[in-house]
Amino acid sequence: MYIKKILIGAVLAVSALSMLAEATARPMGGGRTIGRQSQNVSRMPPATAPAPAPRQAAPAPAPAAPAAIPPKPASPWKGILGGALLGLGIGALFSHFGMGGAIGSLFGTLILLALVGGVVFLIVRLVRGRAQPAPAAFGGNGGGNNVYQMQPSRTPDIGSRLQPEPVQQAAAPVVHTPWGVPADFDAPSFLRVAKSNFIRLQAAWDKGDSADIREFTTPEVFAELKMQISERGAQKDYTDVVTIDAELLGIETSDHDYLASVKFTGTIKPAPDALAEPFNEVWNLSKPVSGASGWMLAGIQQLA
Repeated sequence: MYIKKILIGAVLAVSALSMLAEATARPMGGGRTIGRQSQNVSRMPPATAPAPAPRQAAPAPAPAAPAAIPPKPASPWKGILGGALLGLGIGALFSHFGMGGAIGSLFGTLILLALVGGVVFLIVRLVRGRAQPAPAAFGGNGGGNNVYQMQPSRTPDIGSRLQPEPVQQAAAPVVHTPWGVPADFDAPSFLRVAKSNFIRLQAAWDKGDSADIREFTTPEVFAELKMQISERGAQKDYTDVVTIDAELLGIETSDHDYLASVKFTGTIKPAPDALAEPFNEVWNLSKPVSGASGWMLAGIQQLA
C-alpha cells in the first residue's frame, strides 16, 4: 500500500512538471495569433509531410530447387549373376536327390548356354543404344544437316521476367518564392536585425519590461502583450532562444504602409535545466510608406 502511494505521487509530480513546462515553453505572445495578419501567409500551403521511405527493390528470386535425381536403373549383371547362382543351386539340388550324372550335366549345360545367350543379348543391346542418335529438341530446325543436337530446355525461374520496381526518390523540398520584395531590398541585413529584435523582445517579455516592448511594437500588439503580462502577475517567464533562423516570406504594399512577413524558426528552452523545444511562427512587421519610422511588430501569426 505504501509503495502504491509513492507511485501515485510520482506520477502526479511528473504530470505537474510537464504542465508547468508546457505553460512556460511558449515564446512572447503566448503562442497565440495576435495583431495584424497577412492574407498571403494564410494562403500558404501547409508544410509537406515527410516523403515515404523508399521502397526496396524486389528481392532476387530464390534459386530453383535441384531436380530430383532419377533412380539408378538396375544393373543387368545382377540378373546374370543371379542366373549363374540359380544354376549352381539347381545342380546341387539334383545331386542331393541322387539325380547326378547325366541329368545333372544336362541341366548344367542348358543353364550355361542360357547364361551365354543372355550375355550376348546384353552386349548387342548396349552397342545399339550407343549407335542410335539422340532425338532432336522439340521445335528445333528440322532441315539442313543430319546432326541432331539436344537443345537444353530450361524452365525460367518464377518472376525472372519481372523487372524490379524503381526506387522512389525523396521529393525535393519546395523552395519558397517571396512575394513583392523589391529588387534593391537588402534582405540579409533586414533579417539580421529582425532576429536581433526577436531575441531582445523575448528578453523583455521574460522580465515584463513594458517600456522596451512598446519601443518595437504597434499600439495594438503592445496592448495585447501588456495585458498578458498583467495576467501572469509578478511571475517572470523564461524563454532562452537557443537557435533561431529567419526567412522573408514577402512584402505587401498598401497606400499607407508596407507589411513584411518574416518566418522565425528555431528552438527555445522553457527553463534553465530543460531541453530545447522548437518554435515556428510568423511576425508581420509594418513600416509607413512615408516618414523615417522603422519597422514595428504589427502582428504574430501562427502557422497551421
